[in-house]
Amino acid sequence: MKTQRQLYYGADYNPEQWSKEVILEDMRLMKEAGVNYVSINIFGWVNLQPDESTYDFDFLDWLMDLLYENNIMIDLANGTASPPAWLVQKHPEMLPVTIHGNRLVHGSRQHYCPTSPIYRQYATDLSEAVANRYANHPGLVMWHINNEYTCHIHECYCDHCRKRFQTWLAEKYQTIAGLNDAWSTKFWSQSYGSWDEIFLPEAMPTFKNPAQQLDYRRFLSDMNLELYQLEKAAIAKYSQGIPYMTNLMGLHKYVDGFKWAPEMDVVSWNSYPNPFEKIPYPQFLANDLTRSLKKKPFLIMEQATSAVNWRQINGAKTPNQLRLWSYEALAHGADGIMFFQWRQSRGGAEKFHSAMVPHGDPHSSRIFRECAQLGNEFSQLSDIVGTRFLADVVVVFDWENWWALELDAKPSTLKYIHQLRSLYAALRALNLSVDFVHPSESLDGYPLVIAPNLYSAPEAFGKKINDYVRQGGIFLTNFFSGIVNEYDQVYLGGYPGLFRDTLGIIVEEFYPMKAATHHQIDFQGRRYDNSLWEEVIHLNGAKALATFQSGYLSDKPATTMIKIDDWNAYYVGTELSLEGLTTFLATILENHKLATHAQHFLAAPTEVSVTCRKGAGYTLVFLLNHTEQTTKVKLKAPGADLLTKETRQLVVLKPKEVAVLKYVD
Repeated sequence: MKTQRQLYYGADYNPEQWSKEVILEDMRLMKEAGVNYVSINIFGWVNLQPDESTYDFDFLDWLMDLLYENNIMIDLANGTASPPAWLVQKHPEMLPVTIHGNRLVHGSRQHYCPTSPIYRQYATDLSEAVANRYANHPGLVMWHINNEYTCHIHECYCDHCRKRFQTWLAEKYQTIAGLNDAWSTKFWSQSYGSWDEIFLPEAMPTFKNPAQQLDYRRFLSDMNLELYQLEKAAIAKYSQGIPYMTNLMGLHKYVDGFKWAPEMDVVSWNSYPNPFEKIPYPQFLANDLTRSLKKKPFLIMEQATSAVNWRQINGAKTPNQLRLWSYEALAHGADGIMFFQWRQSRGGAEKFHSAMVPHGDPHSSRIFRECAQLGNEFSQLSDIVGTRFLADVVVVFDWENWWALELDAKPSTLKYIHQLRSLYAALRALNLSVDFVHPSESLDGYPLVIAPNLYSAPEAFGKKINDYVRQGGIFLTNFFSGIVNEYDQVYLGGYPGLFRDTLGIIVEEFYPMKAATHHQIDFQGRRYDNSLWEEVIHLNGAKALATFQSGYLSDKPATTMIKIDDWNAYYVGTELSLEGLTTFLATILENHKLATHAQHFLAAPTEVSVTCRKGAGYTLVFLLNHTEQTTKVKLKAPGADLLTKETRQLVVLKPKEVAVLKYVD
């Protein structure tokens, strides 16, 4: 397997849009900008296969050789992301169908049904042809399979999808009786007598069966993964030793990243934080989540140099925002940063999407200058490559829970990522670094496990948490967690059924709050705002740490703790303000004397973000100033700054400035 030895830095490169003279100029500009890695051929299908009977590799042959001659490593896509017009004309049945029965047409991108046998065959054939041609090219360092699966087509309601769904269900449940039991079909007389009676969860009179909707989400993620596996297998017929990946999209709802990650040698995602956000916590969270899919370094395969083109208002990145947010990704486990795209397109839907090379003169462009500065800095940072991120706590994340939590017919509307964002912001305020785990993964080595809004989880996870707490671990969860199993069936005996005994509480009743309403809780003699959700909590071994202060629930438990010998579990029965949640988490840290990795290096607390990556015999400490003030960071010992080449124990950072210090063990 080819091994990465330097930070990857570059962009999506689409030279088919340009003349050879422009491409030759690109080689010069790439060297100037420190580019050492590009993704090519992502949307190259029609260029390689202009009609069904013809393959034309002349241009790509020339380009591959040119990039190699200029010491630019190649991430080669198989080109299957957008089927050509001739294929659509011949086989319109491969196009996806909307929930209302409308078949989409050619003229955009990703216009295929993921279960279509026609699309799968042509995509396999193209993948084989590309792999056969380029598997042994010396410039090739990565296979890029397809592009952003389910970005636009995360549902299809064609006849073939319905038949394939029925087959998928039969494979999963084995008997129709098993499906009826899992789907609770005795409700509303929904019981099935055979597999072919089952529809996709398309347009229906009112609420759809939630278990059916959940299985449909699982099915679509699985079908796209199956497509990825087919394309990968086609390449593998000719290619050995070249890593495989596809670009995920971080907090993208429709692909179960924990299922996909084992099929990739490297995980990556496309990061597009909104420049109008001071600290875009969801995208920062997605860095940690993507790294956590394999617990290994990841790649940013796309980010914007400045503005995108697809928001209603496309804000531009301010000076040094690009650099700061790029180092944020490195600090949290990235081993490479790529942009979409290298040269800003002249036409097409993305012509106003920013790029490394703008429409005007690059040498008069702030964006190009910042990109070149970043690329040349990255050439000094090979010590980062392959190092392990050091996490302080772990957060349980599950795509299937996301799907279940946001189905309709709930006590209130809850958004999984909104809740995670609030938790993540509080953790970051305390300089707590985070790993994410799937409920099936081991919890060993983590002193604190947090399971936010884990509405749906299997019984085995409840037992795992109970065992973890019995062995001295600390557990924290919050409202509407541990409510149903993987079939959306309620755990009976009182909420939160899955965690009831571990937490030492019984929730009698949910009390959702009116929109935009704020109440308060009393915690350690101070008042903190709460919103969205309250509950009637009865203590059954636990004690109240905070109490509600409004209406019927006044002076009743709002947050709880149970402590029996080494048994420690906490519960938050409402949505706390950021200040309240941060204070609550800080109390847990203080109660249990939990030290962060950052504290091993800091001589005094700081508002600067501090994270650590561990190499062979050394630790890298990343200091990132997301504040609006110049800040001094006092360290316990001097470290070698990889960017300035100075030895520093007191680091002064202006707003948006960064430092990377190396400490030898």
